[in-house]
Amino acid sequence: MKAKSIGFVGTGAITEAMVRGLLSEPAYPTEVHLSPRNAEIAARLFSEFAAVSVAPDNQTAVDRSDLVVLAIRPQVAEAVIGELTFKPGQSVVSIIAATEREVLLKWIGTDIHLVQAIPLPFVAERQGVTAIYPPDPAVAAMFDALGKAVQCESRKEYDLLAAASALMSTYFGIMEFTTGWLETNGLERTKARAYLAPLFESLARRANGPHAGDFNALSEEFATRGGLNEQVLRDFDADGGKTALTAALDRVFARIEGR
Repeated sequence: MKAKSIGFVGTGAITEAMVRGLLSEPAYPTEVHLSPRNAEIAARLFSEFAAVSVAPDNQTAVDRSDLVVLAIRPQVAEAVIGELTFKPGQSVVSIIAATEREVLLKWIGTDIHLVQAIPLPFVAERQGVTAIYPPDPAVAAMFDALGKAVQCESRKEYDLLAAASALMSTYFGIMEFTTGWLETNGLERTKARAYLAPLFESLARRANGPHAGDFNALSEEFATRGGLNEQVLRDFDADGGKTALTAALDRVFARIEGR
């Protein structure tokens, strides 16, 4: 069932991205109620969207909403949630990082319907992919409106996708390193960026296309036998690139699982 009113406790960058995506045409909810925790962002969204209201406090945002999104920094989450009262059976989506489901339910202290999610900034343009756990058709429909939802059948699946999302900075780091290498070798930085950003964008579109094979097939497609792409991939593997990446993912997965 589609939520008519969505409330946000916490008004940071991801809240702003979600609200912008949800209220793009056609708008998903009828009403959005924001907590006043970040006055600047709340005021900006209120001025831009007629469906947005800014509640006087967090509790009012909860009371006015069919579905509540907890978008709080983990450092203050317990204190903020502990002051709130939820309606039995109310739908709650937590986007709080590195906080176990059982811990959240203990803090909430009411028999609510809790789904965890990992929305990314791209939801503002309705291009985001969001992992959710446990599977929930209504919450999945909301995130499908913001791009695409991936419903995880287990906590481990959810944690694995959270670990994979930690590659975002590395993705841009590779682009920055390559830009620096091109600049060192005599290419203007603006030209390097003008070339690399569309190149990587085109590769992502190819991977997400309707007729794309698996990633290994795509790698082989773009690696002509004896060619330059094949050479770089082999060097990357031989010099420990895959080993380093595997170790980094293992470590971040262990951190997410609290090991």
